[in-house]
Amino acid sequence: MKKWFVFLAVLGLVACGDTDAPEVTATPAPASTPIPVKVVIITMFEIGEDTGDTAGEFQLWNERRELTEVFEFQGHHDLHFNRDSGIMAMVTGIGTAKATASVMALGMDPRFDFRETYWMVAGIAGFDPEDASIGSAAWAEHVIDGDLAHEIDAREMPEDWPYGYFARYTKKPFDPAKPEPTGEMFTLNKGLTDWAYTLTKDIELPDFPDLEATRSLYTEHENARKKPFVMKGDNLAAMTFWHGEILNNWANEWVDYWTNGEGEFVSSAMEDTGTYQSLLWLTKAGKADVDRLMVLRTASNYTMPPPGVSAADNLLAENEHYSGLVASLESAYVVGSEVIDTLLADWEHYAKHVPGKSGSEAP
Repeated sequence: MKKWFVFLAVLGLVACGDTDAPEVTATPAPASTPIPVKVVIITMFEIGEDTGDTAGEFQLWNERRELTEVFEFQGHHDLHFNRDSGIMAMVTGIGTAKATASVMALGMDPRFDFRETYWMVAGIAGFDPEDASIGSAAWAEHVIDGDLAHEIDAREMPEDWPYGYFARYTKKPFDPAKPEPTGEMFTLNKGLTDWAYTLTKDIELPDFPDLEATRSLYTEHENARKKPFVMKGDNLAAMTFWHGEILNNWANEWVDYWTNGEGEFVSSAMEDTGTYQSLLWLTKAGKADVDRLMVLRTASNYTMPPPGVSAADNLLAENEHYSGLVASLESAYVVGSEVIDTLLADWEHYAKHVPGKSGSEAP
């Protein structure tokens, strides 16, 4: 799972984008009339400053979209906004709990009107090398929770169990008699996901020469050796930064189990089930529309090591240097921007008609 650490700031990665800090204006007071927001870009972490240094998930959006109006926000990070374009970006903080709290707090903020807002998670993740390569981008149709479960230590589990981890209210791993999910799995608006994927599937993603050395190590995974590409693939969200072939196999089976075989595990992160949950409840409160949520994750690293390298050694090496960070941030910006620009170019239509939403006219 992608647990993005503050100490990435010391890695000396070259930040992308303009290094000139834009002029910002603070807007702490509530507006008398709620400000309509067209798009909220949901990022999870930033490194150091908001502009001009090593970039985290937030910085490229902040600099390149000129989000110079700053609203004080009593959460993890202040809100940045461009009133002319209607684009807002937030930083939730790392982990399901912080994402849930931040998105809920934003949705209930009386200064803004989110009833016609599109929400886009734009974050980095670990990718299954069976499916994609570093720098690749995946649009999720499902987000699956990796924390809501029962667990028995593997040293104490029955001998015929593959894992000591199994669904609540069941009697064994992958018990066919599972209950309906109550937070273990959410399905996004598949029509919107398909629409976003169709818009972006042929984009040539930025590539960096130093990534070839990492990709070439995955001699048993063809997709891991490809140059970055755009795909559809589901996200497993859990608070533990796991790594290795055994847990990668579990992740594939867990996603398959909760999606009844419809899903495909591709990206490993932390926050997205919490983000969906908040938007679902905000929708019930008439504050937002969860069918306007898109989840875009881009690969900064792999979820298991290459042949000949132990899981422990590979994880510790990644903790010291995420070779794919810059590539994944650029891919998130390039792919996400194509969708955002399309929405804004015909806002009169898309404000009222959500691709794939029941009862909406398909664009």
